[in-house]
Parts: sequence; structure tokens; C-alpha cells
Amino acid sequence: MSIDKSWTTLDRRSDEFWFGLSAFIERCKDHMTNDGLCRCPCERCENLEWQSLQKIQLHIHSHGFSEHFPIWKFHGKPVVLPIEHSIPQTRGQLHDFLADVRQETHDYEHTTRIDDPMNTTQAPSTNDELDELLKLADLELYPGNNWISSLEFLARLNHLKATSKWTNTSFDGLLSLLKFSMPKQNTIPVSHYDAKKILDKVGLGYQNIDVCKNDCCIFWGDHLKDEVCWKCSESRWIDKNTTGTKVAHKVMRYFSLTPRLKRLYNSRHTAKDMTWHATGQCTEVGKMHHPVDGTTWKGFDKRYPDFASEPRNVRLGLAADGFNPFGNMSVSYSMWPVILTTYNMPPWLCMKESTFMLTLLIPGPKSPGRDMDIFLRPLVEELKSLWSCGVKTQDASTNTTFTMRAMLLWTINDFPARSSLSGWSGQGYLTCPTCAKDTPSCRVHGKTAYVGHRMYLKVDHPWRQSLSFDGKIETRRPPKKKTRKTILAQVNRLPHHPPGKHPLFGGKKRKRDPKIELNWSKRSIFFELEYWPFLELKHNLDVMHIEKNVCESLLNTLLMHKEKSKDTNKARMVLKEWGIREELWLRKTKDGRVVKPHPKYSFSVQDITLFCQFIKGVGLPDGFGSNFSNKVTDNDSKLTGLKSHDHHIMMQRLLPLGVRAYLDSDMVDDIRHGKSSS
Repeated sequence: MSIDKSWTTLDRRSDEFWFGLSAFIERCKDHMTNDGLCRCPCERCENLEWQSLQKIQLHIHSHGFSEHFPIWKFHGKPVVLPIEHSIPQTRGQLHDFLADVRQETHDYEHTTRIDDPMNTTQAPSTNDELDELLKLADLELYPGNNWISSLEFLARLNHLKATSKWTNTSFDGLLSLLKFSMPKQNTIPVSHYDAKKILDKVGLGYQNIDVCKNDCCIFWGDHLKDEVCWKCSESRWIDKNTTGTKVAHKVMRYFSLTPRLKRLYNSRHTAKDMTWHATGQCTEVGKMHHPVDGTTWKGFDKRYPDFASEPRNVRLGLAADGFNPFGNMSVSYSMWPVILTTYNMPPWLCMKESTFMLTLLIPGPKSPGRDMDIFLRPLVEELKSLWSCGVKTQDASTNTTFTMRAMLLWTINDFPARSSLSGWSGQGYLTCPTCAKDTPSCRVHGKTAYVGHRMYLKVDHPWRQSLSFDGKIETRRPPKKKTRKTILAQVNRLPHHPPGKHPLFGGKKRKRDPKIELNWSKRSIFFELEYWPFLELKHNLDVMHIEKNVCESLLNTLLMHKEKSKDTNKARMVLKEWGIREELWLRKTKDGRVVKPHPKYSFSVQDITLFCQFIKGVGLPDGFGSNFSNKVTDNDSKLTGLKSHDHHIMMQRLLPLGVRAYLDSDMVDDIRHGKSSS
């Protein structure tokens, strides 16, 4: 008996469509899992998602029935095909991805000649592994189970292991129990080791690169087989005389970039998003929704039209920062991940955690500092190859082959990490990379202060004439923008200094020549990229990180934190030296005690308690932010444990409201204006 499908093309508001949909839902009851779920054939899910019958009915009525499935193999009579021509049944995105990659290998074999001079890639060598994975994607978990394959079961179980932080021992025990409790002839592996071997074929792997103990070099490329560092002559191994396996002092993990960029185009689920930037520009004048709307992107396109003419060429952003992997702040250890993101995608995807690509994992215990370039060498060499030669790539969305190229658009860091990547030191009198030698700085009581921000105001701005800032009238104009030729001239005349932290070589303290080097500590490795000097914006500062630092300083000053407040005795002494804000100067009593007048920008003791109680009583929607009641100490005197997003909520939402009852109106206005500018 044939199945009536004519209703799927009718008006979804008609009675005929509703009657056909109701009959289809009844048919779905014969194809449900034990959990009461069935594949949803709506235009959005396309049989990739499992939903309840109620949701399937709602989805089809809202989004329509997908036109991509003329044969109802999931909801009707199964299609019987000859065994020799059988086609693997689709089992979700994992299977689809494997099929796309398998198709890429097939197309490569039929379209690429070995002697082609444009062939800059090697033929894929994963046929046998992919064939095996495709078989696992269609293999039943146990006889009679047709709703989840063996491979999908392993993928989901390993995801639970990672998110729930199960140990390998507990995972082995779980697999043994599942193997014993499931029906006989099941395909569940007996150990974590066996499961990992299967899933490793899906992943892309990484490369272990040994590092000199003093960060002088990496044992890679021409120095892959060296036994000692060719800079400081230190041994590569912890115990060079051992008869067993030699262990290196430090090991860096490098995750190759090219295979993962190719994989974005190999899967039709991601390939269609990789050209969003070509049609997703903002149409509102003066607004920027995505880097494609910025002058850096547009300026690059104008200079390199051959790269811009292919919308599938990849633009990357690089972020790096240090963290303590042990979660114990008493242990001094800094490990640095280097992460890339793809700006071809729309903003809601390119900033999603699942699209971030970890490329380097730089070991500690100390941060790389100005030796960062030593660790970036493999990545930069790969970026140079992707820029000059490109790589043959199969686009699953159009079923065509093209030469994919890639470029690094900019980096995103906090200020200390920016110093490590750019080569411009973040310390000293010339810290500001924008002002450079014109940085307005001075020395006050053992600290370097930067107090010349008024020079960026308009010439007729009244604050320029005010003496309340530093006791002087500001007459300077903002510094001129540094040209490409000026920057290149500065970095090209820098003297060479040996890398590393060995006390006799790179780690030896030296005095910088301010006339020649300014505040440069090195020539950044990124200048080896052909296009890097021509980029208008090379290094971005992490706004959330800066906002966190500003909010911490503001909160500690408002709450009069004894150790972290910026309103210190030395700060009051500077006010007296500059002859400004006399009401805040330190006073001496008759008995010789030093008294610090209470400022109007800090809370009183009673107001601190009331403000903390206000924060404790704040209720936020689910998923909007942390539970602030847990961030207030028991005595209602401090806020602790705030994360970057918590500080963002504090600056944008809570502080402008919370301080109104306890500070003067002019102080409240200053905080509100600071909030709007952040």
C-alpha cells in the first residue's frame, strides 16, 4: 500500500495538511525508540534530531516538511536494496561528516594527478580507517537496536566522560558493566583504551615537540634529532644516560591547522557557513557587527584582491594567555594555550566555543614571555605555507575542489600577553604602543604613572584648562599615527638578542638602549608573514579582561579594601605633591597620628554593609550570570570570586543602580559615564 505524501506540499493552514500530519504522527508511533523519541523530518531538523511526537508535530507545522527525503526510510516501509549496492543509512551528523570526508578522498583520487605541478598536498591516506569508521557508523550496538550506532554510542559516552571528569579506571568499570548487561553480541569495547583507539580515527591528533629546558629552541624541523640544545648546549633529556625511554624536560603539543580547516569544508554542515562573510556585511552606516565591517578587513581586501576574490579563503584570529592548569593558586605554574578562531563564519558561530581551534599548548612552569616566538615557529611556518601555496580542498556544500588559502587577521590578548606577541614591552616609561616615545609618564613613589590622557581631547575642551588632574594645563596634541614605514624601520634596526632563559645567554639581564630600541624587546615572528606589516590593526586588547580589571579596582576602592584599594597613603601624598584636591591630603593630629580623610568616592562602613546586602539580594534570569548571593562574604563587607562575566554585569547593570543611594550625584554620574564608555 502506497503512502500518501501529497499533504506535505499543501498550505500548512489547510485542513488537508493537518489531517495528513495527524496520520503521519500515528505512523511515527511504530518507529519510536524506548525513550519515546523519533527522527524529526522538518526543514530544520532534517531527520538529524530525535524529538518527541508532540515536538515533531509542532516542528512540521511551524517549519514545514523537508523536501530532501522523497523516500520515507525512517517513518515508512524500509527501502530494500541489493546487498552489493547497499548505501549506508544516515545516522546523524557524525555519519554525515564521515561520508563527506570519504567523498573528498574519492573525488581527490579521480580529479588530482600525481604529477600535477599545482598539487601541493599529499593524497589522503585514511581510506581504510574511514571505511572502518563508516562501517561502525552503520553497525548496530546490539542486534535489533536500530536507533543508535556503535560509533555514536561511543562518541556520546566519551563526551559524558569528558564533561563529568570520569577517571579512566571508572570508565573501564562502566564499560565492563555495560558489556555484561547489554544483550549478547554487542559491540561495546571492553576498556577505555579500546574505545580511544576507535575514536582516535575520528580526531586529527597532535604532534609532540620537545622544548629546551631554558626555552632556547624547540627540537623540530632541522633540529628534530638533536640531543642537546644548539643555543645553550643543555641536554634535551631529563636523564640522558637512561637505558629506557628518554623523557624530555618540556614537551609542547602542536595541533596542525590545515587538516582542521579542510575539515570545515569537508562537512556540508559547516561548509555553508564558511562563506557567510561575503554576504553578511552590516548595511547600517557607522556600525560594525563583524570584523568584515572593519577597516582592517577592507584595507586587506583592497591590497590583496586575489585573496579576497575567493570567499572560501580563511581569515583567522589568534588568542593566547596563560593559566594555572592545577587550579591551585599556591602552585606557581603558567601554561599557555594558543587558540585560533575563523572569521569566515557569522558572529554567533565564530565566537562559539565549539568553533575555537587549539593549535599550541605551551608548557610551563614559567610563561614564555619574550621567547613566545620560539613556540610559535611551527604555526607561523604553516601560516606562511597556507598563504603562499594554499592546499587543495573539497567543498562539500558545492561538491567542488578549490585551493584554500589562509591569513592571520590579528591577535586578541590582554596587555601582558600582547607584549609577548608584538615585541613592544608592556613595562617602563614608553609602555603605550600607540603613543610610543610620546607616552605621557612620570615616576611617583616607586611606580610609573600615566596621567596625560587629556591630550586626546579636543583643543577647546574645558578639561584641558583644569588643574584638578595633575596640577598642569594640558597643551599637547595627540601623537601622530605611526606609519608602516616607521614601524618597519624601528623593528629592522633592533639588535639581535639570544632567546631563552639561560643565565649566560638569553636570560642574562641587559639594559635596553632607548634611542635605538625604544620599548621594543624583539622583532615579532609575525613580521615574517608577507601581509603582516600592511595590516592596520595587528593586536587587539581583550575588552572583557580590561573591564574586569577596571571593575575590580573600582569595587575595591568603593569598599575601602585595605590591600587592594587604589586610594592608598602614597596616592594621597602624590596629590599633595601635585598641589591638587587639598581636601584629600593626609593630616597629622596633635598626638602625631596620620589621618586619611574619608573621600566622597568611597562608602562609609554602614553603606558597605547595605551595598553588599543589595548585591546579595540581586536575582538574575537563568543563564544570565552567576548567583551573586554566593559572592558576598558572611559579614557583608566584601565581594569575592567574581569572574569576568560577573564583572561585566556589575559594571553594566548593578553598579549604576547600587551606588545611587550612597554616593553624591556627581560620583554616580562618573560611574554611569564610565559604564557607557566600557
